[in-house]
Amino acid sequence: MIRIGTVGTHWITQQLVEALALSQQYELAAVYSRHDQTAQAFAAKNHAQASYTDYATMLNDANLDVVYLASPNSLHFQQALAAIRHDISVIVEKPAVSNQGEMTALMAELAKHPHVRLLEAARNVHTPNFHALEKAVAALPTVQGATLTYMKYSSRYDNVLAGERPNVFTKEFSGGALQDLGVYPIYLAVALFGQPANVAYFPTLVATGADGKGIAILRYGDFDVTVNFGKTSNAYAWSEIYGLKETLALDSAGELTQVKAYAADGTAADLTQPDLPNPMLPEVTDFARLLQDPDDAQNAADYRRWLRWSQQVNQVLYDLRVSANLYFPADEN
Repeated sequence: MIRIGTVGTHWITQQLVEALALSQQYELAAVYSRHDQTAQAFAAKNHAQASYTDYATMLNDANLDVVYLASPNSLHFQQALAAIRHDISVIVEKPAVSNQGEMTALMAELAKHPHVRLLEAARNVHTPNFHALEKAVAALPTVQGATLTYMKYSSRYDNVLAGERPNVFTKEFSGGALQDLGVYPIYLAVALFGQPANVAYFPTLVATGADGKGIAILRYGDFDVTVNFGKTSNAYAWSEIYGLKETLALDSAGELTQVKAYAADGTAADLTQPDLPNPMLPEVTDFARLLQDPDDAQNAADYRRWLRWSQQVNQVLYDLRVSANLYFPADEN
């Protein structure tokens, strides 16, 4: 069994813990929260072995194989770095870090700890529906572009409208739409088409100064990918990938729960795979086989691909922000 500790007690961590239980390959060894009552309540609910209010103590005392980070974006780097230095592998919620400087520092530290793995929890590219889409894209005679959409109204935007500054909508915590929902379609584009040659971002800023929604253009030389995402409204339009007369359609570039392939005559073939009991189950299953057998040839190849995607996505996110003159305090460090 893989001994895991968690950082964060919000809904995403709860969903992760439930996926871990379904996989039957992990044991929840430790829970961290800044507040003792919150840590103890989350630990009791999920039958964790221990709870902590000091992150360093958890890393020192809990005998962890891996730690899961679901803290505010701006904290990911220091928490991941500390775990790596303790020879503990890391599963970090997207985005892994705030900028390229932080990613470069993590890569340098990983080189000193060859048994440690850094894994970004971009769940959509681990799903069976992604693998079905990936095969369909590879079968297209040519690709002429794509439009990828993921837009969901955030309850925290109500707080912004009320004059507050929730973490997910502040630059101080490396927040905003691009760093949240935008990561999923960017991941999809990078995983399917590689790293773009040029990018541009056109954000709509909210009262906190962070981006609430935006449109990103990823240029691949002979085709473009338009990415539409946001946290201040809802979108119901399907995303599409364009061949010649063929078109691939997906219900959501983030959730990726339905996939269709349209032939030249307009008839649609349903490529959708069976429903998942938990949307995070495929990624924690993938991560488990890697952590349990990192030297297996397929597992090692998959890890190299996942790590490459993480580095490329981080570069794209940073380049998009630079194109929009959108900087974080983390960039100054």
